[in-house]
Amino acid sequence: MPAVLSIDKALEQELFVRPSHFMKRGDAATALENSPIRIEGHIHMRGQEHFYLEGQVSYVVPCDDGGLEVYTSSQHPSEVQQLVAEVTDLPFHAVNTVVRRMGGGFGGKETQAAAWACLCGIIAKRHNVPVSMRLDRQDDMVVTGKRHEFANRYEVGLDESGRILGVDMQLAGLCGYAPDLSDAIVDRAMFHCDNAYYYPAAHVAGHRCKTHTVSNTAYRGFGGPQGLMTAEYMMDHIAYTLGQDPLQVRLANLYQDGQSTHYGQTIEHFDLATIMTKLADDCDYDNRRQQILEANQKAAAEGSDKRLGLALTPVKFGISFTVQTLNQAGALVHIYTDGSIHLNHGGTEMGQGLYIKIAQIVANEFDVDLDTVKVSATRTDKVPNTSPTAASSGTDINGKAAQNACLSIKARILEFAAEHFEVAQEDVRFEKNHVYIGDKETLTFAEMIQLSYQNRISLSSTAIIKRLRYFMIALKHGDVRSSTLPWVLPVLRLRLIP
Repeated sequence: MPAVLSIDKALEQELFVRPSHFMKRGDAATALENSPIRIEGHIHMRGQEHFYLEGQVSYVVPCDDGGLEVYTSSQHPSEVQQLVAEVTDLPFHAVNTVVRRMGGGFGGKETQAAAWACLCGIIAKRHNVPVSMRLDRQDDMVVTGKRHEFANRYEVGLDESGRILGVDMQLAGLCGYAPDLSDAIVDRAMFHCDNAYYYPAAHVAGHRCKTHTVSNTAYRGFGGPQGLMTAEYMMDHIAYTLGQDPLQVRLANLYQDGQSTHYGQTIEHFDLATIMTKLADDCDYDNRRQQILEANQKAAAEGSDKRLGLALTPVKFGISFTVQTLNQAGALVHIYTDGSIHLNHGGTEMGQGLYIKIAQIVANEFDVDLDTVKVSATRTDKVPNTSPTAASSGTDINGKAAQNACLSIKARILEFAAEHFEVAQEDVRFEKNHVYIGDKETLTFAEMIQLSYQNRISLSSTAIIKRLRYFMIALKHGDVRSSTLPWVLPVLRLRLIP
């Protein structure tokens, strides 16, 4: 049969790995029809190789009880555990997955590390020998998925000032031969195709195009960049068509507090226009833009190909998983009688400093030195049913789980100390490697732990965080407020392009 290798061919044949999704607000068709100005455009974004320094690798060791110990370079140890168990016909408890660290991941090891562990697992179980498998760079780049290529188009209706009245947008991702994570990736592109701009009427279509190519996968941003790039490209298109400053077009179309997105989320504590305007003033945007225009005119007159550019754009990115189940994490904390602390959690380290950050959270709870805390390798026999370390949530959810475990132990110690020393719990303080018992006594942290142990106080705890709270910054009022909705205040980026 003829191969389908492009997004256009897949759209033409309506060949999809998963059904298309649609997001609608108002009557976009009528809004476009009644708009004084209508613009059509498209943007095509190619894929991208992860090129982690350490390629895909796995090592499986048979255990004397018939189980398997799986060492894998994976962002999702629990998924590797479950898949190896399924292909070897073992219960999940018979397979233990261990991840000390990865030499980079960027999304390329969220799902696609599992295959090599499964292959090793089958041979290790069948022949009862340790088995390792490492892809060389060429094979890795050929057989593993990339960032999704996207071909996006838009039609936008405007008034004479450049304010958007309606948008019809189509986002089409090249998914390859299988769904992998494409459903959620195209969804996230649809969530981000407004970036920071209000579409009064909108129709957004998301297509998961099936092609006879490698199955694409997670890559940093997870569809978000492909969505917001479409919004920014459209803003520039509007500005060039109307002969306006792109910054003014952006400011005119920003969300206002209390408006809602095309997917139904209310925008709260939002004052981006003030922030962007202040940033433009602080950066002397108008003068720099005028200087660039003059420099470009001079370069054109002299026949030079060199041009300068200046842009100020917002960037929205929503954190956490679109699959709600995955927004949970667990941690295990032990305190030994010498005062040293052992920490294990479900997050994986791939160079982002996750282990250090969560160790700092634990050290901070007891106000002890960082070297008091040791973080062991991520293991499915210590913290089960873990979520992947992805979606910009690894520190938030695993750190909060570790903190909650510490607070449970701390509460037991406080209760014991108050009763033992006959003081109020409020008079017991953990401070600079010591525990202060009001004005009565001062113990080192290790002495307090030893005393607690001698009085049979449990010094171990697990904890789970079930919901990730999202933080939005209201700079106008100088405070931090929380919301359970996945909207994050856009980060402002000022770029000068030679």
